[in-house]
Amino acid sequence: MNSAASSPGEVPAATATTPPVEPPVLDSVQLLGGRKQIAILHDGETYSLRLTRNGKLILTK
Repeated sequence: MNSAASSPGEVPAATATTPPVEPPVLDSVQLLGGRKQIAILHDGETYSLRLTRNGKLILTK
């Protein structure tokens, strides 16, 4: 008998796991709303998300 065989009624590990959930995607243009900088409140702290002249995003506390 194959030692890798599962017991009757046992769910194989491959079907017991759920696929990873993809995080939502936000477009930076929509997030910034035409501004160069926005404030983000997280866990009581304010962070600044800034768009640079080179088109990069910088998140600072």
